[in-house]
Amino acid sequence: MIRKVRIAPSILAADFAKIAEQIAAAEAGGADMFHLDTMDGSFVPNISWGPKIVADLRKLTKLPFDAHLMIVEPERYVDRFIEAGCQYVTFHYEATPHAHRLLTHLRSAGVKPGIAINPQTPVAMLQDIIQEADLVLVMSVNPGFGGQPFIEHALAKLVEARELIDACNPECELEIDGGIGSSNIERACEAGATILVAGSSVFEAPDPAKAVRSLRERISSRSSR
Repeated sequence: MIRKVRIAPSILAADFAKIAEQIAAAEAGGADMFHLDTMDGSFVPNISWGPKIVADLRKLTKLPFDAHLMIVEPERYVDRFIEAGCQYVTFHYEATPHAHRLLTHLRSAGVKPGIAINPQTPVAMLQDIIQEADLVLVMSVNPGFGGQPFIEHALAKLVEARELIDACNPECELEIDGGIGSSNIERACEAGATILVAGSSVFEAPDPAKAVRSLRERISSRSSR
Protein backbone atom coordinates (compact mmCIF):
# COMPACT_ATOMS: atom_id res chain seq x y z
CA MET A 1 0.00 0.00 0.00
CA ILE A 2 1.21 3.51 -0.88
CA ARG A 3 0.59 5.85 2.05
CA LYS A 4 0.89 9.60 2.25
CA VAL A 5 4.32 10.35 3.66
CA ARG A 6 5.35 13.59 5.34
CA ILE A 7 8.81 15.04 5.92
CA ALA A 8 9.49 16.63 9.32
CA PRO A 9 12.84 18.45 9.50
CA SER A 10 14.31 18.34 12.99
CA ILE A 11 15.11 21.83 14.20
CA LEU A 12 17.69 20.44 16.63
CA ALA A 13 20.08 20.17 13.66
CA ALA A 14 19.53 23.74 12.48
CA ASP A 15 21.90 26.68 12.91
CA PHE A 16 20.18 28.84 15.50
CA ALA A 17 22.24 31.86 14.47
CA LYS A 18 20.09 31.93 11.33
CA ILE A 19 17.09 29.90 12.47
CA ALA A 20 14.41 32.00 10.72
CA GLU A 21 16.24 31.60 7.42
CA GLN A 22 16.67 27.87 7.89
CA ILE A 23 13.04 27.26 8.83
CA ALA A 24 11.92 29.30 5.82
CA ALA A 25 14.22 27.32 3.52
CA ALA A 26 12.97 23.96 4.76
CA GLU A 27 9.39 25.13 4.35
CA ALA A 28 10.10 26.40 0.84
CA GLY A 29 11.58 23.00 -0.01
CA GLY A 30 8.31 21.29 0.87
CA ALA A 31 8.57 20.34 4.55
CA ASP A 32 5.23 19.22 5.95
CA MET A 33 5.87 19.85 9.64
CA PHE A 34 8.71 20.50 12.07
CA HIS A 35 10.09 18.17 14.72
CA LEU A 36 11.23 19.80 17.98
CA ASP A 37 13.43 17.73 20.27
CA THR A 38 13.21 18.74 23.92
CA MET A 39 15.91 17.16 26.11
CA ASP A 40 16.34 17.55 29.85
CA GLY A 41 19.81 16.15 30.59
CA SER A 42 18.21 13.37 32.65
CA PHE A 43 16.17 11.12 30.36
CA VAL A 44 18.88 11.70 27.74
CA PRO A 45 22.45 12.99 28.20
CA ASN A 46 21.87 16.34 26.53
CA ILE A 47 19.92 19.58 27.04
CA SER A 48 18.10 21.54 24.34
CA TRP A 49 15.20 23.94 25.01
CA GLY A 50 11.89 24.41 26.74
CA PRO A 51 8.44 25.83 25.91
CA LYS A 52 9.67 29.45 25.66
CA ILE A 53 11.90 28.64 22.67
CA VAL A 54 9.12 26.61 21.08
CA ALA A 55 6.73 29.55 21.45
CA ASP A 56 9.27 31.85 19.82
CA LEU A 57 9.82 29.41 16.94
CA ARG A 58 6.05 29.17 16.51
CA LYS A 59 6.10 32.77 15.21
CA LEU A 60 8.32 31.74 12.27
CA THR A 61 6.04 29.23 10.51
CA LYS A 62 2.47 28.03 10.31
CA LEU A 63 3.48 24.41 9.70
CA PRO A 64 2.53 21.90 12.42
CA PHE A 65 4.95 21.35 15.31
CA ASP A 66 5.64 17.95 16.85
CA ALA A 67 7.18 18.41 20.29
CA HIS A 68 9.27 15.29 20.94
CA LEU A 69 9.70 15.28 24.71
CA MET A 70 12.80 13.34 25.72
CA ILE A 71 12.25 14.20 29.37
CA VAL A 72 11.38 12.48 32.62
CA GLU A 73 7.87 13.00 33.99
CA PRO A 74 6.52 14.47 30.75
CA GLU A 75 3.08 14.78 32.33
CA ARG A 76 4.42 17.76 34.30
CA TYR A 77 5.21 19.77 31.17
CA VAL A 78 2.93 18.77 28.29
CA ASP A 79 0.41 21.56 28.88
CA ARG A 80 3.13 24.17 28.49
CA PHE A 81 4.10 22.76 25.10
CA ILE A 82 0.46 22.80 24.05
CA GLU A 83 0.27 26.45 25.06
CA ALA A 84 3.46 27.10 23.06
CA GLY A 85 1.64 26.06 19.88
CA CYS A 86 2.40 22.39 19.24
CA GLN A 87 -0.10 20.31 17.29
CA TYR A 88 1.53 16.98 18.21
CA VAL A 89 3.03 16.21 21.61
CA THR A 90 5.08 13.02 21.71
CA PHE A 91 6.54 11.56 24.89
CA HIS A 92 8.54 8.40 25.61
CA TYR A 93 6.97 5.18 26.81
CA GLU A 94 10.03 4.72 29.03
CA ALA A 95 9.65 8.12 30.72
CA THR A 96 6.39 7.63 32.61
CA PRO A 97 4.44 4.81 34.26
CA HIS A 98 1.19 6.48 33.21
CA ALA A 99 1.34 6.47 29.41
CA HIS A 100 -2.35 5.67 28.95
CA ARG A 101 -3.40 8.53 31.23
CA LEU A 102 -1.10 10.97 29.46
CA LEU A 103 -2.26 9.98 25.97
CA THR A 104 -5.89 10.53 26.93
CA HIS A 105 -5.03 13.84 28.58
CA LEU A 106 -3.31 15.09 25.43
CA ARG A 107 -6.27 14.17 23.25
CA SER A 108 -8.68 15.87 25.64
CA ALA A 109 -6.46 18.99 25.47
CA GLY A 110 -6.97 19.17 21.72
CA VAL A 111 -3.61 17.98 20.38
CA LYS A 112 -2.53 14.77 18.70
CA PRO A 113 -0.93 12.45 21.27
CA GLY A 114 2.23 10.62 20.29
CA ILE A 115 4.30 7.95 22.00
CA ALA A 116 7.93 7.12 21.27
CA ILE A 117 9.98 4.00 21.94
CA ASN A 118 13.74 3.75 22.30
CA PRO A 119 15.76 1.24 20.25
CA GLN A 120 15.72 -1.40 23.02
CA THR A 121 11.97 -1.16 23.75
CA PRO A 122 9.83 -3.82 22.04
CA VAL A 123 6.94 -2.65 19.91
CA ALA A 124 4.74 -5.11 21.82
CA MET A 125 4.87 -2.80 24.84
CA LEU A 126 2.43 -0.52 22.98
CA GLN A 127 -0.21 -3.21 22.52
CA ASP A 128 -2.49 -1.98 25.32
CA ILE A 129 -2.25 1.74 24.55
CA ILE A 130 -1.97 1.94 20.76
CA GLN A 131 -5.63 2.86 20.37
CA GLU A 132 -5.08 6.04 22.40
CA ALA A 133 -2.23 7.31 20.19
CA ASP A 134 -2.35 9.40 17.03
CA LEU A 135 1.36 8.87 16.44
CA VAL A 136 3.92 6.18 17.21
CA LEU A 137 7.57 7.20 16.98
CA VAL A 138 10.22 4.52 16.46
CA MET A 139 13.68 5.79 17.38
CA SER A 140 16.35 4.70 14.92
CA VAL A 141 19.16 6.12 17.08
CA ASN A 142 19.65 6.25 20.82
CA PRO A 143 18.01 9.58 21.69
CA GLY A 144 19.99 12.55 22.91
CA PHE A 145 22.18 13.73 20.04
CA GLY A 146 21.73 14.56 16.38
CA GLY A 147 23.91 13.18 13.61
CA GLN A 148 24.10 9.59 14.88
CA PRO A 149 24.26 6.60 12.50
CA PHE A 150 21.03 4.85 11.64
CA ILE A 151 20.27 1.62 13.56
CA GLU A 152 19.26 -0.87 10.86
CA HIS A 153 17.12 -2.96 13.21
CA ALA A 154 14.72 -0.03 13.38
CA LEU A 155 13.36 -1.06 9.99
CA ALA A 156 12.15 -4.39 11.40
CA LYS A 157 10.56 -2.49 14.29
CA LEU A 158 8.80 -0.23 11.81
CA VAL A 159 7.32 -3.28 10.08
CA GLU A 160 6.15 -4.64 13.43
CA ALA A 161 4.70 -1.27 14.46
CA ARG A 162 2.93 -0.96 11.11
CA GLU A 163 1.28 -4.36 11.64
CA LEU A 164 0.12 -3.33 15.12
CA ILE A 165 -1.22 0.01 13.88
CA ASP A 166 -3.05 -1.53 10.93
CA ALA A 167 -4.66 -4.11 13.20
CA CYS A 168 -5.62 -1.81 16.09
CA ASN A 169 -5.60 1.86 15.02
CA PRO A 170 -5.22 2.37 11.25
CA GLU A 171 -5.44 6.18 11.46
CA CYS A 172 -2.36 6.37 13.68
CA GLU A 173 0.77 7.90 12.11
CA LEU A 174 4.06 5.98 12.19
CA GLU A 175 7.13 8.16 12.56
CA ILE A 176 10.84 7.33 12.45
CA ASP A 177 13.54 9.56 13.89
CA GLY A 178 17.31 9.25 13.71
CA GLY A 179 19.81 9.05 10.86
CA ILE A 180 17.21 9.45 8.12
CA GLY A 181 18.55 10.60 4.76
CA SER A 182 18.87 9.70 1.11
CA SER A 183 20.43 6.30 1.84
CA ASN A 184 17.48 4.92 3.81
CA ILE A 185 14.39 7.11 3.37
CA GLU A 186 12.88 4.80 0.75
CA ARG A 187 13.41 1.75 2.93
CA ALA A 188 11.76 3.53 5.86
CA CYS A 189 8.72 4.22 3.68
CA GLU A 190 8.60 0.63 2.49
CA ALA A 191 8.67 -0.51 6.13
CA GLY A 192 5.55 1.56 6.81
CA ALA A 193 6.67 4.98 8.06
CA THR A 194 4.38 7.92 7.28
CA ILE A 195 6.39 10.70 8.98
CA LEU A 196 10.13 10.92 8.36
CA VAL A 197 12.20 13.06 10.70
CA ALA A 198 15.28 14.40 8.94
CA GLY A 199 17.77 16.52 10.84
CA SER A 200 21.38 16.59 9.67
CA SER A 201 20.43 15.51 6.16
CA VAL A 202 18.42 18.73 5.82
CA PHE A 203 20.03 21.41 7.96
CA GLU A 204 23.66 20.42 7.48
CA ALA A 205 23.21 20.46 3.72
CA PRO A 206 24.42 23.57 1.85
CA ASP A 207 20.85 24.22 0.72
CA PRO A 208 18.14 22.95 3.12
CA ALA A 209 15.37 23.62 0.61
CA LYS A 210 17.12 21.52 -2.02
CA ALA A 211 17.77 18.80 0.56
CA VAL A 212 14.06 18.55 1.42
CA ARG A 213 13.14 18.47 -2.27
CA SER A 214 15.67 15.70 -2.86
CA LEU A 215 14.16 13.59 -0.07
CA ARG A 216 10.69 14.25 -1.48
CA GLU A 217 11.82 13.12 -4.93
CA ARG A 218 13.04 9.83 -3.50
CA ILE A 219 9.68 9.27 -1.84
CA SER A 220 7.83 10.22 -5.03
CA SER A 221 9.97 7.98 -7.24
CA ARG A 222 9.22 5.08 -4.94
CA SER A 223 5.46 5.64 -5.21
CA SER A 224 5.64 5.82 -9.01
CA ARG A 225 7.34 2.44 -9.40
